[in-house]
Amino acid sequence: MTAVETQITYTNSYTIQHEDAYMTQEEDWDRDLLLDPAWEKQQRKTFTAWCNSHLRKAGTQIENIEEDFRNGLKLMLLLEVISGERLPKPDKGKMRFHKIANVNKALDFICSKGVKLVSIGAEEIVDGNVKMTLGMIWTIILRFAIQDISVEETSAKEGLLLWCQRKTAPYRNVNVQNFHISWKDGLALCALIHRHRPDLIDYSKLRKDDPIGNLNTAFEVAEKYLDIPKMLDAEDIVNTPKPDEKAIMTYVSCFYHAFAGAEQAETAANRICKVLAVNQENEKLMEEYEKLASELLEWIRRTIPWLENRVAEQTMRAMQQKLEDFRDYRRVHKPPRVQEKCQLEINFNTLQTKLRLSNRPAFMPSEGKMVSDIANAWKGLEQVEKGYEEWLLTEIRRLERLDHLAEKFKQKCAMHEAWTTGKEDLLSQKDYESASLMEIRALMRKHEAFESDLAAHQDRVEQIAAIAQELNELDYHDAATVNTRCQGICDQWDNLGTLTQKRRDSLERVEKLWETIDQLYLEFAKRAAPFNNWMDGAMEDLQDMFIVHSIEEIQSLITAHDQFKATLPEADKERMATLGIHNEILKIAQTYGIKLSGINPYTNLSSQDISTKWDTVSQHLVPLRDQMLQEEVARQQANERLRRQFAAQMEVRDGGAWVTSEISHVSVDIAGSLEEQMNSLKQYEQNIINYKSNIDKLEGDHQLIQESLIFDNKHTNYTMEHIRVGWEQLLTTIARTINEVENQILTRDAKGISQEQLNEFRASFNHFDRKRNGMMDPDDFRACLISMGYDLGEVEFARIMTLVDPNNTGVVTFQAFIDFMTRETAETDTAEQVMASFKILASDKNYITVEELRRELPPEQAEYCITRMTRYVGPDCPSGALDYISFSSALYGESDL
Repeated sequence: MTAVETQITYTNSYTIQHEDAYMTQEEDWDRDLLLDPAWEKQQRKTFTAWCNSHLRKAGTQIENIEEDFRNGLKLMLLLEVISGERLPKPDKGKMRFHKIANVNKALDFICSKGVKLVSIGAEEIVDGNVKMTLGMIWTIILRFAIQDISVEETSAKEGLLLWCQRKTAPYRNVNVQNFHISWKDGLALCALIHRHRPDLIDYSKLRKDDPIGNLNTAFEVAEKYLDIPKMLDAEDIVNTPKPDEKAIMTYVSCFYHAFAGAEQAETAANRICKVLAVNQENEKLMEEYEKLASELLEWIRRTIPWLENRVAEQTMRAMQQKLEDFRDYRRVHKPPRVQEKCQLEINFNTLQTKLRLSNRPAFMPSEGKMVSDIANAWKGLEQVEKGYEEWLLTEIRRLERLDHLAEKFKQKCAMHEAWTTGKEDLLSQKDYESASLMEIRALMRKHEAFESDLAAHQDRVEQIAAIAQELNELDYHDAATVNTRCQGICDQWDNLGTLTQKRRDSLERVEKLWETIDQLYLEFAKRAAPFNNWMDGAMEDLQDMFIVHSIEEIQSLITAHDQFKATLPEADKERMATLGIHNEILKIAQTYGIKLSGINPYTNLSSQDISTKWDTVSQHLVPLRDQMLQEEVARQQANERLRRQFAAQMEVRDGGAWVTSEISHVSVDIAGSLEEQMNSLKQYEQNIINYKSNIDKLEGDHQLIQESLIFDNKHTNYTMEHIRVGWEQLLTTIARTINEVENQILTRDAKGISQEQLNEFRASFNHFDRKRNGMMDPDDFRACLISMGYDLGEVEFARIMTLVDPNNTGVVTFQAFIDFMTRETAETDTAEQVMASFKILASDKNYITVEELRRELPPEQAEYCITRMTRYVGPDCPSGALDYISFSSALYGESDL
């Protein structure tokens, strides 16, 4: 259809004459014709050309219209060509009566078609009566070329006139009111051609004052491109006051028959294009769904192994980097995929709705790409994700504990190794062989003090072994070094025990020979060693590292430290008593003039050692421990503030708790029309999106808490995981609700349902939706149909259930209920209509060729059909014939009709 045609608004204002009046008028035209030689000339030329346009199909033609039809043979041939029927066998003789018999056979055939021949007999035709011959040809033209023309309940001349008026109405200087003077300037003929083939004539260049040029242009274009022979002379039409009406009608009817078929093909092509466009759009949506589903599933497939990888790092820094990578995944990588998953479900629902409305089969995605498959894959991802975060936090705690134990192990090992340095050599000495009695006794007492000291260090060795065992149980990365060092200490300890026992045996054997002992040195040694061990233990405890996670734990350490400080006065008394023994030795030596060597034979400890360690414990380590405990108190108080701040933001009305409370509000019914519901939902969705800043603030506070290694919060029951899951669920729920309302609007508009009908259907559905979950059980659905006036038997109800629940899920959704209630009123294309359209393009053949498709359809739709149609198999079909019947059925998911 041209652009000119689409701008025309036709009005059925033409007067249609009664058939009897028309026939009467035709007889008047015949009488007028007999009196006008100009008309006779025009008719002779027009009718001759018209006859030849048909006779050439049979390989012949006429030169003189009144002479060539006299024997009746070409007349019978003409009738056979234009009617497509066989006439009785003609007589072969050349006598007059043979000619009359042949002409009568032709006239009888004309009469058999319901045509009344007035004053036309076989003798006049055989005698070459030109006027009777012209009248007979005109009768044939009326019957076979004009009578079948039908335009809006008008036929024959009136139908042809109405068709001309409709087609030329938009053109300037054209006003078709009859079949004589309205055609004299040639513009009407040019307008008809331009209307259907604007590529053949540039109408804007035609002039009304050049009728001969216009007529010749129309004649030449029609003969060259439209296969319409030239039947008129431009000069005859222009120079005749009133051109012959019958000649004009005959020539114009050829244009009608030339263009009518093209219009019918255009209509058929438009129908096919419409159907194919719908199918192409649906296929594009299917391909987009398949692509998006594949990408999302591939991302899930790649992400799950990463989250399932539970190979722990060996350092705290590496594990914290893993935690930071996980935070980036949650903040950066996952949110776009959540949006893609939601969009995928929306596209799937929209596609299914479009397919259902266009009477197409439902879309079945590829195996493993159903919406349910994607939901299951997503659920698996979230399960692995939750376990991964818990594993990360557990590993960080484990590494923190390992670092603490490793440092403690090194400290204790260093102190023990420092104590044992030289002990083996000392125990291996044989100094007693050349010692004096006093020296022997001193060596014995010294050895006893060493045994006491050795027993005191037994606890430290056991602690070292216990720490090494715990490091192995916690899978410490440098466990081999720990085990080697621990084994060396244990082996050395066993050797010390053996050497100690050997030296005792030797001293006891010599002791029988030497009885002199120095009681004061011995008493000093016995008191100094335990006190020294106590100070060593105090120094070790004061330098011991600690890990706490709450104010209560640090308060417990402070209490223990205060208790230790309370024992210092008693320890100071013991120090003074021990130093008093040393002072008494000095006093006795001074009193009795004894020369002392300055070395206690029973111990390596001196009074200076005791004083130095005491000053280290009381003046340095105790204040340092006080400072460290107070700093930890400040850190724990800061952590407690973070906990309370996070809990306060969670519990406020516009805080984290808002997300979980809003989830239950999405499913609340929204009053008003579907458009009002849609506006409310979109506003609600915007409010949710605007809330994202609060979620980001909570994420920031949560990150501060995790960076401070705070693992619990007694002030709130909410966690950041609750808020994340709730936020994603809220976005998904509102998007699904919007999609449902969009599909209801699409269904309402496509099916022609009014808002009142839709409200009535919604009210009926809600009344019988007893569980208020948006679905009805079969019994509730039956009760609903009965309440709406349906008389249901078991068989009929079973048939209806197959329509509304094709997958046998046991429930009826509101969308399925709406589809059922509006199914009978839907106006959609069917496979039969598409087949009929293809049959028109194929000229009533059961197959269609590639050339016909490319000629009648746009290039894109033509190639679409060619690539999808199968080869037609049948008798007398050309090579490359295509089967449009099975193709039409396949478009609608039907078997071949």
